[in-house]
Amino acid sequence: MSRYRFGRSLALGVTALAMLVTAGPLAAQAAPGGSSGSHVHVCAAPKHGDAACNAIRNDAKPNATAAPSGYGPSDLRSAYNLTSTGSSTQTIAIVDAYDDPSAEQDLAVYRSTYGLPACTTGNGCFRKVNQSGGTKAPRANGGWAQEISLDLDMASAICPGCHILLVEASTASLTNLGTAVNTAVRLGATVVSNSYGGSESSSDTTYDESYFNHPGVAITVSSGDSGYGVQYPAASKYVTAVGGTSLNRASNARGWTETAWSGAGSGCSAYDAQPSWQTTVPATCGKRGVADVSAVADPNTGVAVYDSYVYQGVSGWLVFGGTSVAAPVIASVYALAGNAASVTYGSNPYSHTSSLYDVTSGSNGSCGGSALCTGTAGWDGPTGLGTPNGIGAF
Repeated sequence: MSRYRFGRSLALGVTALAMLVTAGPLAAQAAPGGSSGSHVHVCAAPKHGDAACNAIRNDAKPNATAAPSGYGPSDLRSAYNLTSTGSSTQTIAIVDAYDDPSAEQDLAVYRSTYGLPACTTGNGCFRKVNQSGGTKAPRANGGWAQEISLDLDMASAICPGCHILLVEASTASLTNLGTAVNTAVRLGATVVSNSYGGSESSSDTTYDESYFNHPGVAITVSSGDSGYGVQYPAASKYVTAVGGTSLNRASNARGWTETAWSGAGSGCSAYDAQPSWQTTVPATCGKRGVADVSAVADPNTGVAVYDSYVYQGVSGWLVFGGTSVAAPVIASVYALAGNAASVTYGSNPYSHTSSLYDVTSGSNGSCGGSALCTGTAGWDGPTGLGTPNGIGAF
C-alpha cells in the first residue's frame, strides 16, 4: 500500500483535546460494505431501491491520534488553487441517511483544530433537520455518521465562510434521500452535496424529475467507489457527477499531481439521456456520461476527518477517501463561486475547461482502452473534465 501524504496539521487546542475520544489502533476488519486490506467501505451494500454512502475509511493509521493525519483544509485549498473563503450568503446542504448524533460537536472539533471560524446552531451557521425539515432526528447509524462527519468537514475545509445545512433522510432509500434533497432546496440551499449511490433502474428518469431537477441550485453526486460502472443519482442529467483522483505532492509549479483513482465510478448511463452540453463524451456512449469533474478520492491520499461516534471500534481522528470526499469538495467550490443561480445543471465546467486541471493518466477498470475508464486529455470517465483550478469553472 502506498504511504499517506500527510496534510499540514495543527495542534489541538484545549477545548478540542478535551473532546477527543480515545481508542486503540484497529486492525483491518471486514465492514458491512466490505473491505480491502485496511480500506473499509463504511456503509453496507445497498439493496434494490436503496443507496450506500461512498465513504472509504483507511485504517492503516491509528484512530484517535493526538493530531489529524491526512490532508487538511490548507492542503486541499492549495491543491485546487482556492483563495477565497466563501460567503454566508451561500448555504451548502449535505444530504445523507440516518442520524449522526454528534455531528455539530464533531464539526466544532474539526473547525477548531484547523483554526476555522465556528459554525454552530447558536451563531446561525449550522442547521440540522430531518428529511421533512423538522427537528426529530431519524435513528442513528454508525457508518452514515462517519459519512456525515466527512461531508461536513469537507464543506468546512473548502468554504469555511459558508453556512451548512445537514438534512438527514429517514432511511437510505432513494425516495427518502430524494425527499431530503427537495427539502434542502426548499430551505434555501444554494448547493446540495450527495455522497451516495445505488444501482441504476428504469425508475431513474422519474426520480430525475421528482428529486433532482432544481434549476438554479448546483447538485453534486459522487460517482461511486467500485471502479468502472455507473451509479444513480450520479447518472442523473440534472446533477454534476463527481469522479475521483489520487492526489500527491510534487515539485512542479502547481505543487501537486493527480491521476485517475482506480475506484472512481464512470461509464455510460443505461437510462438517462445525454445532456446537450455534454458534447465531449465519446459518441459511442449515446447516453449520459459519468463523471463531469473530480477531486481527491483515493483513500491512500485521503483526508482528515473527526468523528466521535464509535463505530467498528474506531472514533476520533480518521482518514477517509472515496468519491464521498470529492462530492462535497466540488459542491463547496460551487459555493465559493456563488454562480449556481445562473448555471444550467452540470454544464458550466464544459465551457470553462481552462479553469480545470486536466487529469491525463490512470484507469479505473477495463473498457477496451477508451476514455470511459482511462485518464486522458480532455474528458474521461473517472475524472470528467478534471479538477478545480480556482473557481472559474463553477
